[in-house]
Amino acid sequence: MEEVEDLNYIYRNRNAPTEARVKDLLSRMSLEEKVGQMTLIERRVATPSAIRDFSIGSIFSAAASGPFKNALSADWADMVDEFQRSALETRLGIPLMYGNDAVHGSNSLHGTTIFPHNIGLGATGDADLVQRIGAATALEVRASGIHWTFAPCVAVCRDPRWESCFLSYSEDTEIVRKMTSIISGLQGKPPQGHEKGYPFVMGRNNIIACSKHFVGDGGTDKGDNEGNTISSYSDLERIHMAPYVDCISQGVSSIMASYSSWNGDKLHAHHFLLTEILKDKLGFKGVVISNRDGLSRLSTPRGSESRSCIISAINAGIDMVMVPFRFKDFVDDLVYLVKNEDVLESRIDDAVERILRVKFVAGLFEHPFSDRSLLDRVGCKLHRDLAREAVRKSLVLLKNGKEPWKPFLPLDRKAERILVCGTHADDLGYQCGEWTGTRVVKSGRITIGTTILGAIKKAVGNETEIIYEKYPSTDTLAREDISFAVVAVGEAPNAEFWHATAKLELVISFNGPDVISSVADRIPTLVILISGRPLTVEPSLLEKMDALVAAWLPGSEGEGIADVIFGDYNFEGQLPMTWFKSVEQLPSNVGSSSYDPLYPVGFGLTCNKEKVIQ
Repeated sequence: MEEVEDLNYIYRNRNAPTEARVKDLLSRMSLEEKVGQMTLIERRVATPSAIRDFSIGSIFSAAASGPFKNALSADWADMVDEFQRSALETRLGIPLMYGNDAVHGSNSLHGTTIFPHNIGLGATGDADLVQRIGAATALEVRASGIHWTFAPCVAVCRDPRWESCFLSYSEDTEIVRKMTSIISGLQGKPPQGHEKGYPFVMGRNNIIACSKHFVGDGGTDKGDNEGNTISSYSDLERIHMAPYVDCISQGVSSIMASYSSWNGDKLHAHHFLLTEILKDKLGFKGVVISNRDGLSRLSTPRGSESRSCIISAINAGIDMVMVPFRFKDFVDDLVYLVKNEDVLESRIDDAVERILRVKFVAGLFEHPFSDRSLLDRVGCKLHRDLAREAVRKSLVLLKNGKEPWKPFLPLDRKAERILVCGTHADDLGYQCGEWTGTRVVKSGRITIGTTILGAIKKAVGNETEIIYEKYPSTDTLAREDISFAVVAVGEAPNAEFWHATAKLELVISFNGPDVISSVADRIPTLVILISGRPLTVEPSLLEKMDALVAAWLPGSEGEGIADVIFGDYNFEGQLPMTWFKSVEQLPSNVGSSSYDPLYPVGFGLTCNKEKVIQ
């Protein structure tokens, strides 16, 4: 069933040129079938009858929307394959694309390798590492039967108050451009002479990538989520659009539009940026998809005037619409609008050509079902070792010793007694951060991995006693036989769900400063910050610490932290974002006339001396 081929139909002939297959299949499609291909629905409404009756082209799983809680990759593959069977039973047998948000590994699935979030990868500055992470992620995603990830985010975050700051590699456009190497890891590297802008997927071990969110989402005024980026076109192009040029040159197959606006105009309805620039000027020939319910945000109140929103978005250049639940209304409305000539069928044909092109390039017509031989790659040692390497290289040493000539790190792994404390020291959920199993952060042992506490226990000698207290007691702090303390603290969970009416507070949460202060007043202390952005560190608190490490959101492999703090490896990370002195300074970006940070972009110490800022 996987390799049905009928040479009477050009589109079923694997040896025919891709464009000939696209044209042949498009010529056989009814309007309703075309609109079905443009519709991306949520798994929970994807019944066999819905897939068949509406010729649905793509399905996605929102966060935590799997076959059941803690489902493994094989369970996901069973589910995706069942959906695929329904699609292949339609008149033309067009296979589904199935997508999800694999933004730091195959993070929606239990037991997979969870890599550091993008801000940590930006701190590594290592394009080869990021490409290898993309390739490993692709294997773990494909093992589950999923073909498509809504990643990477290539936003240039200019303000840490932006809720999705952790999804950005850097405030520096050049660092973000360097990190687009993940595209070649996810999709495979195109051969020499590959046509500019044409989608590329190397084979069954690769997945369809999606660069997001086009364009300027990291540059909104005051960091407002879904806000307004106020800039000239030249600045938009220079700062925010440049990474997309690199993604397109690597054959990225899809690009997602941003919820945000540019100078007051919503991106989901921006013909100039989506069509004249992205498609015409930059030559992108893949699929432009909406963000989830992105069209509903084009009206006030949200969700009203649905037909007007559809006209604006489709005519602007959106090819596929992520409409999770009310897809029947969307299909009926778009068919009506085409028949009424509010949307030209030529625009529909352009959209469907792009969708079919990606499906053919990705080999879905020849191999629509999951490859169970990949299941043993999920969470394998090779991938976990890669994640551990990424953690090591992402750590940024901000302070090392109260005096320049007396470094505090590396720590002595043979110390007699070590105190480990703080809310983030033994919490895998906080360590992994958002988009791990669910979209929001969940505390506890949410997946398979090693916490900071677990890593320290593995790293020290048998003679060393580890005292662990999340909030150290007065009696513990009064002891005089503790060699040193490691305090792991960070930001509160669910940062991505703050809104304009409740501004994101860039603080160490859960009384973290008090914990640091109480410990550091009595015991030599290393502080490890777990966060998706720079946080406020008061000078008086910084003075008390003996050492400070920014560990970002490192993922499942906490041993990468122990590797470095105990001196098996040196610190390599450099700040991908400005570490501000106070929130009142924001936005504060390198190159601005008033730039006066606590630590500048590019800052990072080794255990012995400061690195040269590139």
